[in-house]
Order: sequence, then structure tokens, then C-alpha cells
Amino acid sequence: MLRAALDLMRQKRYIIGSIIVWITFFIIYYLLDYLNGGYRLMVENYGMALVILNIFINVVMTSASAFMMSLSTAYVKLSGKEGKGTFFGSIAVFFGMLTYGCTSCVVAFFATIGITFSVAVLPLAGLPYKLIALVLVLVGMIWLIYEVKRGKCRVPKTKKIEEIKNLNED
Repeated sequence: MLRAALDLMRQKRYIIGSIIVWITFFIIYYLLDYLNGGYRLMVENYGMALVILNIFINVVMTSASAFMMSLSTAYVKLSGKEGKGTFFGSIAVFFGMLTYGCTSCVVAFFATIGITFSVAVLPLAGLPYKLIALVLVLVGMIWLIYEVKRGKCRVPKTKKIEEIKNLNED
């Protein structure tokens, strides 16, 4: 079923949707870095290598998230159910907001639920926490690919192939 989902993802609407999701997630990750002090402060405190690594991680997480969204949408279309692997992407975004988001927002959020500590002392501008979020996104992507590979279509394979060919012609 993975092959059918990947074929379906080649359609124009899936490509456009992936580009929109990619841009949206990249802006979110950029804003999180900006609100955590920005790249200029990272260069001053830790050097240019950390900034390059942060941007690279942002691109990888953004690409994985966009791929997961597109694959999940194709999987829903083919099987009629959503994969559970996308849950890890949601955890990673929530984890990212709580760990390497802007300090004032995170401290205010934790204070409302009774946790009082400052995240301003995160090492390397929150890089270890961004790496954990990256691992969560990649685990979710691997899980989703595994689910799609083992998934069952709602329609017999011959009909599925014909349907995909008809969709590609549209």
C-alpha cells in the first residue's frame, strides 16, 4: 500500500498541500528560534555552527512533517482510517513549544499549571530539546510508513490501481 500512497502523493493537490505545510512548519520553527533569542544571539553565544545546525534541524523536521501530513492524507484516502504515527508529530510540536519556545510564554504557561521554573537556562539555545523533538518526528514518520506498508485498502488492488491512474489523469 505504500507504493499506492506514494503514487497518490504525486498528484498536484498533494504536492501543493505539502509545499503549504512545509512553509507553515518552517515559519513556526523559525519563529520558535527567533523568540528563543534569534540567530544573531546564537552566533554571539555559541558560534555559527549552532545556527547552521538549528536551521538544518528545522529543515529536516519541516520536511518530515510535510511528508507525514501528505502520506497520512493519502493513507486516509486509500484505507479510510488515519495512521497512528502522526501522533508523534503532534507530541513533538507540543514538546517544542514547551521547551525551546519563547521563555516568557513557556514560564507563563507552566505558572498557570503550577510549575515554576525558568527555561531561560536551556543549554545551547535549546538544541538538546530540539534534537528530542526531531527524534519524535522521525519516530512518527517511521511508524506511519510502517503502518501504511501494512495497511489494507478499502477496495481490491485492481480497483485501487485503476482509481489511482484515473486520479493521476485528472
